[in-house]
Amino acid sequence: MSAASCLRSEDQFLCCICLDVFTDPVSTPCGHNFCKNCINEHWNSNDQYLCPMCNKVFNTRPKLHINTLLSEVVSHSSEQQADKPGEVPCDVCTGTKLKALKSCLVCLASYCETHLEPHLTASRLKRHQLMDPVENLEDRMCMKHDKPLELFCKTDQTCVCTLCSVLDHKTHEFVPLKEEYEGKKAELGKTEAEIQEMVQKRRLKIQEIKQSVDLSKEAADREKAEGVQVFTALKESVERSLNELIETIEEKQRTTEKQAEDFIKELEQEISELKKRSSEVEKLSHSADHLHLLQNFPSLKAAPPTKDWTEVSIRPSYEGTVVKAVTQLDEMLSKHMKKLFEAELKRVQQYAVDVTLDPDTAHSELILSDDGKQVHHGDVMKKNLPYNPKRCTRYVHVLGKQSLSSGRFYFEVQVKEKTDWDLGVARESINRKGKITLRPQYGFWAICLRNGNEYRAGNNPPVHLSLKSRPQKVGVFVDYEEGLVSFYDLDAAALIYSFTGCSFTEKLYPYFSPCPNNGGKNSAPLIICPVNQTE
Repeated sequence: MSAASCLRSEDQFLCCICLDVFTDPVSTPCGHNFCKNCINEHWNSNDQYLCPMCNKVFNTRPKLHINTLLSEVVSHSSEQQADKPGEVPCDVCTGTKLKALKSCLVCLASYCETHLEPHLTASRLKRHQLMDPVENLEDRMCMKHDKPLELFCKTDQTCVCTLCSVLDHKTHEFVPLKEEYEGKKAELGKTEAEIQEMVQKRRLKIQEIKQSVDLSKEAADREKAEGVQVFTALKESVERSLNELIETIEEKQRTTEKQAEDFIKELEQEISELKKRSSEVEKLSHSADHLHLLQNFPSLKAAPPTKDWTEVSIRPSYEGTVVKAVTQLDEMLSKHMKKLFEAELKRVQQYAVDVTLDPDTAHSELILSDDGKQVHHGDVMKKNLPYNPKRCTRYVHVLGKQSLSSGRFYFEVQVKEKTDWDLGVARESINRKGKITLRPQYGFWAICLRNGNEYRAGNNPPVHLSLKSRPQKVGVFVDYEEGLVSFYDLDAAALIYSFTGCSFTEKLYPYFSPCPNNGGKNSAPLIICPVNQTE
């Protein structure tokens, strides 16, 4: 038996001076024990060296001896002190409460190692139910019958005592608390495993998000670098074109000035000759010599040889100079735009999906090819098809089999030789049986052609599109997280339209409508084309 269990009272662990558990216990020659610091201070403050317990007087200050056994006992007991949060103190200890080792459901008390001994040795107490120490033992008693809560009523999902089972709950199903405890503990273990799995998934999601941020930063840096490169080249091209325009205008001005200078010089020379002839004519006209005037008259009457200046003029022409320069600049910008488009198209084409049409969604008047790549309106009586909740029944629509709920996808569709068509993506919950409108609030992100030349995007309100040429093949790109749906004219190398800032919460499906046949005018099919990666 341990030294602690041999002691009958925790009072023997207390110093009679400080009334607390011994700290560095020492013994006096008369056999009494004190804290080393307590007895030294006691003697320092008194004239006599008196034992505080037996009042024995020492002539000289006694030599104190460390009590090794008591130090070990105190150290062992101090380890049991309930001074930590969440620990249960012994209900029997007086003074300093020691940590309880067990709680008794019969006595409704908690005991330290010393005070637990009777429950381990006395035959009457050994029958009591012990458990790990808990507080508020009264809560473990039935408030109605003052009996321990030993059973679990599965009917009412509550803890009851034995009297409850034969009185208030006699028709209910019961199990021992331990059995229900084991079951609930197993459930908690499962719950804990599920929670840990959820935690792990969220940690993986955090890593995924961080990786996405890193990839986004890399993409942003790449885009910025490319943007700086492109716009620097454009700026240099614009400056070069401006300089060439100014040089052309200035060259024309220099040519005009040189021409004018030559004309002026020639005119001044003729003026000089005319003045000279005028002087001779005037002199002859004043001559009194008849013979001299008559002899010289023929030579002076005729005007000196001069140029006919009637049609001569300086007409500098700058018309078209700026227009030509801007046209050249526009051609250059078009080349840059084409290069940018090709780079953009190359990026989105890497998300190409092999889209096929879903016959279960096709309107009964639509005719699908065997490979699921073409669709056109048959302009015939509706086929007798079985009811399918996925089928579009009011409008001649069909969806793709493939769906998107995250990430990106891209596909291409040939639309040439058609006067009407719709193309885009639709969410899973669109109205497939009644009236619809091609707008995002109704689950459609699409563009369409009407009457052969009216293009528009089904936004709110609809956006009329001015295209330089009729698209023959259209590329469709979707970025789910970015909320982006873009349409590309692959032949014109141009962006047709983009829906931006979209909020997607459901699966998205490729959406197609070849529109009614219109008596053969719109009989050409929509064709899903294989994506040829841009070199």
